[in-house]
Amino acid sequence: MRRHLVLLLKAAISILLLYVSLRSVHLETVTERLSRLDGVWLAVALALLTAQVLLLAVRWREIAAVCGVPVALGPAVQMSFIATFFNQVLPSTVGGDAARIWLLARKGGGWATATYSVLIDRIVGVLVLALIVLACLPWTMTLIHDPVARAVLVLIGGGAVAATLVFLGIGMLPRNLLDRLMLTRHLAQASRMAWRLCRSVPAAPVVILCSVAIHVMTVAIAWCCMKAVAAPVGFAPILFLMPPVLLIATVPISIAGWGVRETSMVVAFGYAGLSPNDGLMLSILFGATSFAVGVVGGLVWIASGLKIGSLSQPRGTEALADKP
Repeated sequence: MRRHLVLLLKAAISILLLYVSLRSVHLETVTERLSRLDGVWLAVALALLTAQVLLLAVRWREIAAVCGVPVALGPAVQMSFIATFFNQVLPSTVGGDAARIWLLARKGGGWATATYSVLIDRIVGVLVLALIVLACLPWTMTLIHDPVARAVLVLIGGGAVAATLVFLGIGMLPRNLLDRLMLTRHLAQASRMAWRLCRSVPAAPVVILCSVAIHVMTVAIAWCCMKAVAAPVGFAPILFLMPPVLLIATVPISIAGWGVRETSMVVAFGYAGLSPNDGLMLSILFGATSFAVGVVGGLVWIASGLKIGSLSQPRGTEALADKP
């Protein structure tokens, strides 16, 4: 019953935010421009999204190896594509993470170590995104003059970095303080795995380079979407505005990020003095191309013959029940 209520709440949030974002734009203009899409630029965006999944697989493979779960590149790519499908069909932006945990655990990785690898992979991605947001602040501030919007940028970027530092700090606490509870014990173990990754000379540079490349490719994908509708928006504004929007969209309060992403993009474009119509079109096209790659992931899942249990409510402490 509670699961259904959470699903309904997230659906309601998505619908409400989509309604708010649609009210602030001129729908006839948006519809007319979307009807004249340039298919070549969309094809480039789809190709970049596909390459991005490959980089995600490489990064996760390196992290899983540090956690003691060696994965060949082929299966890592396969599981990453399947995860893109579940990112779109489950009522959370972390649905794909639950799918990766399930698949890796069923392949012999163990529930705990599979969860550690995916958790660290998610934290690394968010951390690098937050660092990009903070690094771009001097230029972003030239676009956005509203003091509240500026404070939000600093808050979301600094908050993500601070949360990562807290996570790493957990692993440095005495074991006798953390081993009493299952959740704190496994969080501490995951934190120690993250420290092992930081000290790994072969793996750490690969993980960092892949993370930076993934986020730069996201900006390039967004720019291709803007070119597809001939929007007068350059690469630099998208570089400064897209990462904060993506950071906000990682909060799992809607279905596949729909609603949160659109509203954030419309607001961000408005604060930057750009057309909210362009912000909405960018968000719609970005979501549509992500959905298309998710469909490919669904086909990969069907072709693989892999079975996945109930992921509608990813298990937290229960998924950590087995010791590594």
